[in-house]
Amino acid sequence: MKKILFSLVLIILFFFPLNVFSAEILQINTTQNIIIGDQNRKLIVSLPCIKVKSLQEKTALEMLKKDFPKGTKIKIKPFASDDTFLSAQIFRVDNKNEMTQILLANDLAENTCNRN
Repeated sequence: MKKILFSLVLIILFFFPLNVFSAEILQINTTQNIIIGDQNRKLIVSLPCIKVKSLQEKTALEMLKKDFPKGTKIKIKPFASDDTFLSAQIFRVDNKNEMTQILLANDLAENTCNRN
């Protein structure tokens, strides 16, 4: 009986996982000023290893807002930080798209780190 109950609990947890709270996009001001937040804090994040072409900043901003609208669930991969800012890659949870890769693939930014 205990084995059956244990198996039933495992099956329920596997097929109906607990709701995990993830960060989400709150606002995209520029490619170097993206506000993200979770249930108890918000952070200002800049995208690492890219320099958006000055004439393409508006297009890049529109593309990021289209692909990452307000409320989009995200995960981040930090690159650097100090007391005032965080530099991190930002990925969508649902389809794994990443902001810097979108900008690089559309020739809106230049890679400044010589790595992917």
